[in-house]
Amino acid sequence: MKQTFKKLSWLLGAFALLQTATTPAQAEDKPTEIRIAFSSAGSAGRPLAGGSSLATAHLRGALEEEFKKDNIKIKWYFNVGAGPATNEQFANGLIDFASQGDLPLVVGRSTGLRHKLILAQGRFGENTLVVPANSEAKSIQDLKGKKIAVNKGTSGQLTLNRFLEKNGLTEKDFRLVSLDTATTKAALATGDVDGALITPYDLISRGIAKIIWKSDRDPKLTSVSNFWVGEEFEQKYPDTVQRVVNVVVKEAKFASDEANRTWLLKNWSRQGVTTFLDYEQSWKAYKLKERISPLLDEYYVASIQKSINEVKHFKLSRREADINGWIEPKYLNAALKEQKLEHYWPEFDKDGNEKK
Repeated sequence: MKQTFKKLSWLLGAFALLQTATTPAQAEDKPTEIRIAFSSAGSAGRPLAGGSSLATAHLRGALEEEFKKDNIKIKWYFNVGAGPATNEQFANGLIDFASQGDLPLVVGRSTGLRHKLILAQGRFGENTLVVPANSEAKSIQDLKGKKIAVNKGTSGQLTLNRFLEKNGLTEKDFRLVSLDTATTKAALATGDVDGALITPYDLISRGIAKIIWKSDRDPKLTSVSNFWVGEEFEQKYPDTVQRVVNVVVKEAKFASDEANRTWLLKNWSRQGVTTFLDYEQSWKAYKLKERISPLLDEYYVASIQKSINEVKHFKLSRREADINGWIEPKYLNAALKEQKLEHYWPEFDKDGNEKK
C-alpha cells in the first residue's frame, strides 16, 4: 500500500512537472489579436485604404476569415498622421504589422525601430506636378519662392526631393507647407498653395487644377511601399506571420488579375481621398501585376538602399539606417511556393527594367 501511494505520488508529480513545462509554450503558440496599421486613412479619417494588396485584404475580410477559427481578432488602424504616426504607434507597442512608405520606414529604422520587411505592397506609378487652374506657371522653375504642398515625413517628401534635385533645385527654393492629400486638394482649389505633386484627375475634371509636368514611368523617381512585421512578434509567432503573408499574397494575386480591375478601383476609391477617376487615369499605363507585385526582387532591394542613401543625402534624418538583416524573404518565398506563384509576377532589375 505504501509503495502504491509512493508510486502514485511520483506519477502526479511528474504530471505536474510536464504541465509546467508544456503549458507556457502552448500559450505562446498563437496571439489573441493581430494589430495592423495603414499609414493612411480615408477622407475625414474613415477606416479605409486603397491601392495595395493589404487594402484589398481589408476590404474583402480575408484575414478575418483566415483567423476566425482560432478566435484571433484582427485589429486595423488607419493613421491620419501617415507614416510618422505609424512609427510612433509601433514605438509604443501598439501594432504588430504595418504598411508604410519609404521615408518614414527608413527614419524609423534609423531611430532603432526593429521590424522585418516581409513583402512589397506596390511600386512604380506616375508623378504629376499640379498647380491651380488659373496659375501662370509652366514649370517647377516658375514656382521658386512659392508655396508647395507636401506631407512632410512621408514618401511624398522623398519623391519631391528627387524631383527637385533632378531640376537643380532643393526644398530651400520653396515655401513648403505640410498637408495631407485631402487638404492639399482643398488648398489647390482655394489657391492657398501654388503647386503639389499629387494625383490630379478629379481636380482637373472639376476645373480646379492643371498639370504642368508629368512623368508616366520613372522607376528612379518613384519608390516602393512596404509591409513589415515587428521583430518581437515575428520571433514569438512565426507561424502566424506565415499565415498573414499567405493571405496577403493570395490577395495580391486577386488584385493583380485584370478581370478584377474595375472592382478594385471602385472599392479602393471608397476611402474618398483618391477617386475612381484618379485611380483609373493614373493606373491605366500599368498592368496590375506591375503595380501590386509583392516581390522582394532586385528592384525592391535597390529601392530600399536608394531610399536609405537619399534620406541621408537630403538630410531628412540625423541617423543612418542599415539594410543588413532588414529584409526577410522566407515568408514570401514559402507563400509563393505553396500557392504555385513563383513565376506569376514579373521580376525587375535594380534599374526598374523587367527581367527576361
